[in-house]
Amino acid sequence: MAPRRFHYCICERINEYKPGRTEEDFVPGQSRTFTEAGLTEAVAAMFAAHDVPETDARRVAECLVLADLRGVASHGVSRVPIYLERLRRGLVKPRPEMVLERPMSVAARLDADDALGFVAATRAMAEAIDMAREHGMGMCAVRRSTHFGMAANYLLQATDAGMAAFVFTNASRAMPIWGGRAPFLGTSPFAFAAPAGERPVVLDMALSVVARGKVRRAAARGEPIPLGWALDAEGNPTTDAQKGYEGVVLPLAGPKGSGLSLMMEIVAGVMSGSAFGGEVGNQYSDFDAPQDAGHVFMAFRPGLFLEPGAYEDRMAELIRRAKDQPLAAGVEEIMMPGEIEARATETRRRDGIRLDGEDLRLLAEEAARLGVALPQ
Repeated sequence: MAPRRFHYCICERINEYKPGRTEEDFVPGQSRTFTEAGLTEAVAAMFAAHDVPETDARRVAECLVLADLRGVASHGVSRVPIYLERLRRGLVKPRPEMVLERPMSVAARLDADDALGFVAATRAMAEAIDMAREHGMGMCAVRRSTHFGMAANYLLQATDAGMAAFVFTNASRAMPIWGGRAPFLGTSPFAFAAPAGERPVVLDMALSVVARGKVRRAAARGEPIPLGWALDAEGNPTTDAQKGYEGVVLPLAGPKGSGLSLMMEIVAGVMSGSAFGGEVGNQYSDFDAPQDAGHVFMAFRPGLFLEPGAYEDRMAELIRRAKDQPLAAGVEEIMMPGEIEARATETRRRDGIRLDGEDLRLLAEEAARLGVALPQ
């Protein structure tokens, strides 16, 4: 069945998603709480209405909702409108013809054919996991992809399969190279995970002071940002989120964050065959061509170099020792990377996912356009 097509304008200002928007359209106090299942079904239906196959639509929805469950709202369902708009414009293919090649037994490359990044990333990590099961480790590079959301989605895909993993990606330019003032590097995440009993260790962090998506959300809500997050277009520090979004976010730890982001550009951009060096398209403002983002996924058996069963014991002991360290002033408990997000997931699965303001309004608008009922 042909997809139902609807169009609206995404303007340069991040909080002007359609012409004629007034202050009355944005109701800060308005909110709704959704169950994980209900929100996932609704979001999947929106992607399916754009001719995305049911299985793929479901996977995209699961990834977006998981971000909200984990408290990473900057990469959650608030991004549904822009993903759908790029599908409508033909910049993302709902049914891509992805091509996988294996030049070596432990290495693969995937031409994503402008697929939804969630679909390409899930396929690539699955390939890396399969190679790791057979050979101990596996690596899959992806080119011609698009924004893939929260990197933790694919880290958890690996740990669920009993694997440790790295995830690398490049992104549209948003951060200066150290010493520069113009956007050149992406705010690509450094992402690593390892199995650790009930809760894996999951490190998924932007290499900027803050994820650019948080600046975008602040701009959409008309909220200020802390000094030190971003520079405006003239290179001046700013607390104005819109000016920060139009300017650059700053690298984490100065030259160290800049260097790590350059590493992402080398591995996920240069080595994958995708766009690199400031050429990856911005999903919110570049509508003349697909993004051509690149990713690299590595999975490996965590106990590869140890006797059977030794990894689990050693990992548990590491976490025990870490948590038993003397606490700094004002700290109640030492947390492992990803533990706060895992606890947030448990809470929201029990109490529901709360959406409010602009996020709720835009999602409701998309649902109404597509005839998809948001759960009550």
